[in-house]
Amino acid sequence: MVKVCPDELWIEGFQGQDIQAFEVLINQYKAYIFAIILRFVSNPEDAQDIAQEVFLQLYRSLPECQPDHLKTWIGRVTTNKAIDWKRKRARQLALLESDMERQATPAVMDMGPEQMLVQKEREASIKELCRGLPPRYSGVIIKYYFENKPYQEIAREEGISLKTVESRLYRARRLLRERWEEGAE
Repeated sequence: MVKVCPDELWIEGFQGQDIQAFEVLINQYKAYIFAIILRFVSNPEDAQDIAQEVFLQLYRSLPECQPDHLKTWIGRVTTNKAIDWKRKRARQLALLESDMERQATPAVMDMGPEQMLVQKEREASIKELCRGLPPRYSGVIIKYYFENKPYQEIAREEGISLKTVESRLYRARRLLRERWEEGAE
């Protein structure tokens, strides 16, 4: 007697256009998928987004899957989607940082009046975001990026050490990223 595993039945049912078979399969592996995703991200909303991408990929690719390696395959798809998401987020944050640095030191001579107006509006919105940070962070980040002051001068003006300037800039950038992401959603 040949033993048929439930995964095989679900895949066969799905291939036979039984959508409920796919739902049962997803419910069976949902906790496993989230456990993998949460190794990569800590935000539950981000985990939900990644899980949706995983479910979509599974739906598209399930007909080619081998039932005897289903759990491994689901784990690999989930890991790849989580890694892709992290890379995409890192690229977005890097663009944000480079945009902030560019905003802080615009090449005014190369701009026309309209570009200067757009530049000023962007700079104002970024400054406003910076001002919304706790005072110990907003002062340091504004002095560094918008007033182009070196660490030594900021440390002297704020009455803090160079290491504290570095630490506050790091934390301020992290807070800005979080707030920028919240505003982008």
